[in-house]
Amino acid sequence: RLTCAKNKIKELLPMLSSERVGLILFSGSSIIQCPLTTDYEAFLMFLDAIDVHTVSSGTTALDQAISKALEAFGPMKDKKNKLLVIFTDGEDFSSNLSRVKQEAYEKGLHIFTIGVGTSQGAPIPLYDPYGRQSGHQLDDNGNVVISRLNEGILRSVAQDSGSMYISLTQDNSDLKMLVRSVESFEKEKLDDKTIAGLEEQYYYFLMISFLCLLLEWVI
Repeated sequence: RLTCAKNKIKELLPMLSSERVGLILFSGSSIIQCPLTTDYEAFLMFLDAIDVHTVSSGTTALDQAISKALEAFGPMKDKKNKLLVIFTDGEDFSSNLSRVKQEAYEKGLHIFTIGVGTSQGAPIPLYDPYGRQSGHQLDDNGNVVISRLNEGILRSVAQDSGSMYISLTQDNSDLKMLVRSVESFEKEKLDDKTIAGLEEQYYYFLMISFLCLLLEWVI
């Protein structure tokens, strides 16, 4: 699943007319793997460096990922279009998700969620320092943890920010749907700003940035 998410991000990158892109990894906490940059080669280098040892195992928190995205977009307060794309199964142990979603809405951060996984779920493998599988993640009672797709929370996060949820597919229909939505969103914003520009006698130039987040996925 980690490989699948990475490949989807690689395919998505040239499909969107983004000026700057960045990469965040998150589980219970989050880190900026690649700051917002126009250097796509550097972005891909950071993406390729991610493996099962790069991301930590354990619980995941969507509020941490969104907060880190808001931090990354912090210096860009004058930019109206801030887009966040989250690849995740929707597992969430957030403590402040409602508050963070409200902050994202107030700051104009639009969150697209891509659901990776199935409702049936699958066990989470563990690996030793040599990359060999050494078992599966267990809960406090010693039972194998099953990671399942939680579409409900992903729909909620996307819709509350004025965006959409998309299920990951074997082909590129999921990415094409995302691109169409982004392009439609961009056109709507551009039309709004053109009207405002006529009133002010000048134009505002818009920039769309998207931030590809890669959750704590293990193969």
